[in-house]
Amino acid sequence: MRVPSPGRRAGPQHGPSVPGMTIDLATKRFTGAAAVLTLVGVPAGLAITGGHVDGVFTGPLAGTLALLALGIRRWPRTVLVLSLLVLLGQRGAFLLDAGGVWPATAAFAGVVLAGRTRFAIVTGAVALLYWTVWDATVAQQSSDWVLAHSGGEALWLAAVLAGVTAYRSSSLWRAEVAHRITQDERQREVEARRRRAEERVEIARDLHDVVSHTLAVVGVHLNVAIDAFDAEPEEARASLKLAQDVRNQAMTDLKALVGVLREGEVPALASLSGLVDQVRAAGLEVSLTEFGDPVEVPAPVATAVYRVVQESLTNTVRHAGASRAVVTLRYSPTRVVVDVQDNGDAVPEPVVDGHGIAGMRERVAALGGALTAGPGRNGFTVRAGIPIPE
Repeated sequence: MRVPSPGRRAGPQHGPSVPGMTIDLATKRFTGAAAVLTLVGVPAGLAITGGHVDGVFTGPLAGTLALLALGIRRWPRTVLVLSLLVLLGQRGAFLLDAGGVWPATAAFAGVVLAGRTRFAIVTGAVALLYWTVWDATVAQQSSDWVLAHSGGEALWLAAVLAGVTAYRSSSLWRAEVAHRITQDERQREVEARRRRAEERVEIARDLHDVVSHTLAVVGVHLNVAIDAFDAEPEEARASLKLAQDVRNQAMTDLKALVGVLREGEVPALASLSGLVDQVRAAGLEVSLTEFGDPVEVPAPVATAVYRVVQESLTNTVRHAGASRAVVTLRYSPTRVVVDVQDNGDAVPEPVVDGHGIAGMRERVAALGGALTAGPGRNGFTVRAGIPIPE
């Protein structure tokens, strides 16, 4: 005898499935009804068919079969065998003239509900064969009587087995459909949570882009104003005015971001010229060149293009020490290529992705594209290719 090792449980670890629980509940409800129907139906059926010899024994037979029916839920096959043995004893003692199978209808139905249809069919066939031989030999009934009673019981048993099988299959199907619907609803809820998480990340990126760009440009103008405050107050005043303009534009961008949250609006490619003008006002010479027609570019791709240009120019203003940047956009029916190059100091060591570069790379990758960023021939280069879905 093998004993399960400590910490290991023998047998399956999973609980019953939802369809299995449904069938178990149906069997539980069926048990009480089966006992009542057996208690009432057996005496009535024997009276109709003339199968009882002495009515005194009909009540105890019905009561015994009804008590056995109460155990259908836990021991369906045992209840069926015991019910047939009770009928065998009654007919073997010549207390019944007919009814060797159908009085155990509730037991047959319980076995089928438990998923043991083959057992019910085999047991019923053996019982019918036995009583057919018994009636023809021991009881010495006529062939017409034997065929009539055996055929009637066979048809009744077939109808019961077919009906209960159909009911069980229908219940399983309904339970499976309900289970799948529940699973689909849970999956949709998980997907909705995932989308909300992605939206929060997207909002964080946009806020980073807007705020970092604004602070970088405003910081440049404030530095100019501080340096020129005493010697050239007019230039300091002009720098502060530009800083104020950039601040106003930042407020506009933030309002646009709120518009994205409320109405799904996205920055248009036409806004790139305004973005370039802001950077030019900070003292960086910027050229914007576009090849192709941007009309057919979808909104997600246009947003990614805008953010790549914005983040690249922001990094140029803050870190590169450059005096000039070149922005080149190439539109084709299947792809948009963004190229931002500056003439800042080349960085000999490997470039470490900051939040901005990582955000650009993730944004582009989410659309099926790729982004590279690193030292070029005369400065720093950011290049991104974003496919346009058909």
